[in-house]
Amino acid sequence: MSTTNNSVKKNPIDKFLSFIEKVGNALPHPATLFAGFAFAIVILSWVFSLMDLSVKHPGKDEMITVVNLLSQDGIYLILTKLVKNFTDFAPLGVVLVAMLGIGIAEGSGLIGTIIRLMVLKSPKKIITFVVVFAGVLSNTASEVGYVLLVPLSAVIFLAFGKHPIAGLAAAFAGVSGGYSANLLLGTIDPLLQSISQEAAQIIEPTYLINPACNYYFMFVSTFFIGIAGTFVTEKIVIPRLGEYKGDEVAEEMHALTKEERKGLIYAGIAAVVIITIILIGIIPDDGFLRRPLTPEDIAKGTKVTSIFESALMKGIVSWIFIIAAICGIAYGKGSGTFKNDSDIMKGMGESMKTMSSYIVLVFFAAQFVAYFKWTNIGLISAIKGAEFLKALGLHEIPLLISFILLAALINLVMGSASAKWTLMAPVFIPMFMLLGISPELTQVAYRIGDSVTNIISPMMSYFALIVAFIQRYDKKAGIGTVIATMLPYSVAFLLVWVTLMAIWLIFDFPIGPDSLLKYNP
Repeated sequence: MSTTNNSVKKNPIDKFLSFIEKVGNALPHPATLFAGFAFAIVILSWVFSLMDLSVKHPGKDEMITVVNLLSQDGIYLILTKLVKNFTDFAPLGVVLVAMLGIGIAEGSGLIGTIIRLMVLKSPKKIITFVVVFAGVLSNTASEVGYVLLVPLSAVIFLAFGKHPIAGLAAAFAGVSGGYSANLLLGTIDPLLQSISQEAAQIIEPTYLINPACNYYFMFVSTFFIGIAGTFVTEKIVIPRLGEYKGDEVAEEMHALTKEERKGLIYAGIAAVVIITIILIGIIPDDGFLRRPLTPEDIAKGTKVTSIFESALMKGIVSWIFIIAAICGIAYGKGSGTFKNDSDIMKGMGESMKTMSSYIVLVFFAAQFVAYFKWTNIGLISAIKGAEFLKALGLHEIPLLISFILLAALINLVMGSASAKWTLMAPVFIPMFMLLGISPELTQVAYRIGDSVTNIISPMMSYFALIVAFIQRYDKKAGIGTVIATMLPYSVAFLLVWVTLMAIWLIFDFPIGPDSLLKYNP
């Protein structure tokens, strides 16, 4: 079954996206493709090492060279790290642990009941905006969006009579494509701020940057990205996908039974108890969920650790499992769907069955990502791109737009936002400061570029998971399907953010607390 609608006349955009999907899906199975990518990296590492390809690291006084994986050291690394690459691949444990808890909630019937309640109570006209907006907000704790909201949105859309892949795409666009928009600060904010501040101090040793330096721009962006994501879903993605004719069946929309309502009450009480425990653990300065003070903290005079460093934020996947499991068990006891512990374990087992193809795909994806990192090919590509942009000699808006595009392109080959910024900040923040552009504005431009291509980059950590989710509704779907479906969001978000940034520059709005657009030495 194809994901596209062949019953209507296609416009040029439909034809272009169908071409991308056709070309992408003509490639081998995604797992085979990642295996081929890994093999290609091995061969390229040998070729580039023969060419003595190297660059100087912008933040350190050292040369970066290509590591040959066909050397004795490289072969030893490949063979001895095969299992570790797989087991240490970050999204694997995150997804499996979360899915165990979600399996209990799904097996009890809690998720199905909540979906029916949402469908019965929510206006159909705003459900797409709600999904995109919820996706943007969920990126504060990124794993929640990927492992919970994305698959759940597909089920919700199916219940509303919409194509489930459209719901999946809308949520994925918000979670990943809208990564630099939010109403709340997340863990990425102080992380990028610390890198930016260090780079800015190359020019001005006393320069300080507020962790919330991009907050005003992020806050406003949330609503524009939500609207843009809704428009793309309703006007491009849903018409292109057409009517869903797959095997998945929508949740029946009958009213809740007495048993289901009792189960929801039990689950609600369980949720209130858990939330109360969490609040008691994080609100007090010495709360039991706060990170304990280390000798280094005490030496610096630190008396309170941040909520962003607490067991709530650092252990968000654990909390997904705990909350889903406890609420699922409570619902099962209240509604009568869980008779004994075997029913609970069955729910967990069923959730793992759906992850089998993902586990196979991850094995090869993990090897590819590891090889790419070992060889330094991604690092060298990023530095070469930075040198090229620096050589263009552009100013302000054209320069910032070019920088956004460069960050977007680098994001296709380097997945980690902090790793890319660690590489790029020492080059571009000092250069832009000398041109009168503040480090805070440079960071905003970087975050835009880093966000918009997340949803079309196979290097993105959760890309393999999205492929697996889509294949639940379209067995023939592949990397091409994901890229073709998500590309309109990528383009729309880029246009919205560039326009918004231009408006910010024209009216000279501050982008955050104590964060101006211009740098004045």
